[in-house]
Amino acid sequence: MLNSTGELEFSKENSTEISQLASLALSHDAASGENNSAGLPEKTGYPDSVYVMAANIFQGIRIEKSPEKVLIKYGSEPLQSLSECEDESVQRSSYELAFSALKYQDILETILIDSYIFPSTTIPDHLSSLIIVMLYDFQDRKFQARLLSDNEESIAEVQEVENLLISFKTKLAAALARYRIKHDALSIYHILPETVRNQELRASTLPLYAWINTCKISPEEVYHSLKKKGYHKVKSVPHIGDKVFAVDQHCYDVLIFPSHLKNDLLNIDLFKEYKLIFQDKSRSLAVHSIKALLNMDDDILMVNTGSWYTVAHMSVLTNNNTSKIFVCGVQSQAKDPKLMNLFTKMGCKNVEILPETFINIDSKDHRLQKVKVILLLPRCSGLGVSNPVEFILNEHEDTGLLKDFSQGGTSEDKLHVLAQQQYEQLTHAMKFTKAQAVVYCTCSVYPEENEAVVKKALEFQDHGIKVQPYRLSPPVLPLCSLKEIHLSTDKFFRMEPSEITNGCFLSVLTRE
Repeated sequence: MLNSTGELEFSKENSTEISQLASLALSHDAASGENNSAGLPEKTGYPDSVYVMAANIFQGIRIEKSPEKVLIKYGSEPLQSLSECEDESVQRSSYELAFSALKYQDILETILIDSYIFPSTTIPDHLSSLIIVMLYDFQDRKFQARLLSDNEESIAEVQEVENLLISFKTKLAAALARYRIKHDALSIYHILPETVRNQELRASTLPLYAWINTCKISPEEVYHSLKKKGYHKVKSVPHIGDKVFAVDQHCYDVLIFPSHLKNDLLNIDLFKEYKLIFQDKSRSLAVHSIKALLNMDDDILMVNTGSWYTVAHMSVLTNNNTSKIFVCGVQSQAKDPKLMNLFTKMGCKNVEILPETFINIDSKDHRLQKVKVILLLPRCSGLGVSNPVEFILNEHEDTGLLKDFSQGGTSEDKLHVLAQQQYEQLTHAMKFTKAQAVVYCTCSVYPEENEAVVKKALEFQDHGIKVQPYRLSPPVLPLCSLKEIHLSTDKFFRMEPSEITNGCFLSVLTRE
C-alpha cells in the first residue's frame, strides 16, 4: 500500500501559493504546441497493460546515477503483466511512453521530490518505474483524469499509483510550474538538449517508405490500386495534405507516403497481403547495392539483418536469378514456423538460414563457396535514425539504444566497443576468398563507426592470401543531387538525417 502523510502538512499560505503555481502549470500548454498540435484529439491515457509494459522497459534503460545523486530508489524486479502482449500498437505505445519518461527522468524525479510524494509516502521500490511513466503521462494530459473503457482489464498496481498521483495532483502541477520558472522554459520540452529536440522534430515530419513486393505485384499494378483508393502520384511528398505518394529516386521499387497516412494504408489490401511493406529506406539502399553487384548465379551472405523484411526484399530482388541467400546467426528461429510462413506469404523461395554466428563461420565453409557478395549490417549506435522506437520495433534492435537517444549521443566507451565489433565483422567478411564484394551499411552518424572502420579494415587486410585485395569502390546507387555528389566524393555513400530521411552510411568494397 502507498501511505500518504504529506497531504496534511501544509499551511493555508503554502496551499494558496501551490494553487497559483498549479494553475500556471495547468494552463501552460495553451501557449506550447510542441506535443499537442492543433487538430489532434486530447490525450486520454493508456490501458493499464501499457503502463506496466512501459514501466518494465523504463526499468531496463533508465539512467543509473551515482549513490550521492540518487533521488529515488528503483527496484530490480519487473512488474507482473497480465500476459505476454504481441499487439504492435500496444508495444509501440509502451516503448514511446518509456522513451518519453526516460528523456524527462531528471525532471520527473525532481517533481516527485518537490511535491513531497517522496519521501512522505511509503512507496515500494519496485513501483518507482511505474510512478515515473504514469507521472509523465499524467502531466502530458495536463493532469486530467484518464478515460477508461468498460471492457478494460485493470491491474491493481496501476490503480494504486493512479490514485496516489490524483491525490497529489495540485502539488505535482505546482512542482512542475516551479521547475519551468526556474529554468525559464515555456514547457519541459524546451529543457531537453537541442540534439534531442531536433531528433523529435525530424521524427514528426519523416515520411513513410514502403517497398513493392514484385514477386506478387508489379509497380504499375500498385499505382493503379492506390489510384482506385484515392491516392495520387506526385514528384515529392509533402508532410501533410492529400492522399499522395511518390517513387523514391534511389530505389525504383520504393514508394514514399506522408506519415499521417499510416493507419489508412495499413487497412488496404496492398499492405495486408504483403504486396507493399513498410521499412526504413536505409535497408532498401543496402539490398539495392547488393543487387547492382550480382551476376545471375551469385549467392549472397547476409549478416545482422535485423528485420526479416530485409531478407525478404533481397529475395524479391533476386527472384529471377538462381541466387541463394544465406542468413547467419539465427539460432532459436531457424525452424520457427512463423518465419517460414512469412517467407511463404511473401513468395520468398531462395533463403537458407544458418544457425552459426558470422564470426564463427569458417571462410572456407563448403556451403558458401558460391557466395560472391556479403551484406554487412552491423549493430551500430543508430544515431542517424529520427524515430528510435520505430527502429527498435521494426529492425529488432537493442532497447538500450533509447538511453543514447535520450541523452543526444553515445558515450565514447560504447562507441569504441561498437567500432571494434564492426571492425572484426568487416575483416572477417574480407577473409572469404570466393567473395568479390562486401557492402557495409550503418545508421550511424559517427565517423568512428563508418569511414574509420572501413579505412582501418582496408589498411590492415591480409595481403598474404592468394587473392586480389579489396579496394574502396564508388557508390553503385544513383546520386540524385549536388549534395549527394559532394557527400560521396570520397567514394562513401552518405545520407544525413533530415526531415525526409533517416541518416545512412554505405560503403562498397570490391576486389581489385
